Amino acid sequence: MLDATFIHAPTIGATTEQRLWQAGILSWSDYLRAAPSDLPLTAAQREILAPAVEHAAEALANDDDRYFARLLPMREHWRAVPHFMERIGFLDIETNGGYQPEDVTLIGVYDGYESRFFIKGRNLEDFSQEAERVRLWITFFGTGFDLPFLRRRFPKLPLDHLHVDLCPSLRKLGFKGGLKRVETQLGIHRRPEVDGMDGMDAVRLWSQYRRHNDEDALNLLITYNREDIENLSLLLAFTYPRLKAASGFPVGVTSLAGVDSASDSISS
Repeated sequence: MLDATFIHAPTIGATTEQRLWQAGILSWSDYLRAAPSDLPLTAAQREILAPAVEHAAEALANDDDRYFARLLPMREHWRAVPHFMERIGFLDIETNGGYQPEDVTLIGVYDGYESRFFIKGRNLEDFSQEAERVRLWITFFGTGFDLPFLRRRFPKLPLDHLHVDLCPSLRKLGFKGGLKRVETQLGIHRRPEVDGMDGMDAVRLWSQYRRHNDEDALNLLITYNREDIENLSLLLAFTYPRLKAASGFPVGVTSLAGVDSASDSISS
């Protein structure tokens, strides 16, 4: 979908992009091969769009995610998902209930294959190295919570890569409420030991671990966070094709019943 995107160019909006798609211009290659008379654009728009397409194609060939993070509205970052699946990071943090940088207690990152956890007092600083690997973050309300917290906690990390916040994306599709409520609406189930837990339970478990050196409490907190980040991959697999269809791109929504991970089900 990223290589069918034209709204990154100045003055090119969704309506013009859809006119291009309707004219059969479904990729940058189509655009560059098309005769000017085949493009439903003004001369001024063609003059702007041609170099923008060439630069975007070069950026994608170089895996330059920041180029697209800068030029695409954040609500459209989902378009880059298939192209950066190998550098994806499903992200969720836990805190002790406070709002200061030092209040981050646990960071979970799932890459579609393996979940890794960074724990205060143990290996939290190693998150910096993990963040250098990621080119596309997937969160649920990360715009308002996770990423602002992490920017304060790790001020030297730019954290300026592509970011898909599934909370507003799912709201756009008609799903309201927090992560657990949306999971319930979609029939996504959690492990019995953490089913029904919420953020306050995460605060309580961290306190229990710190006060009593309770490894069972910490392990349960990790399990709770694991469910958060790994379920994000299921939500992304559900959301991506529907956002693609809602964009007006001439491709029908593919059924994703029974998907195991976003990396298995998302195509360009």
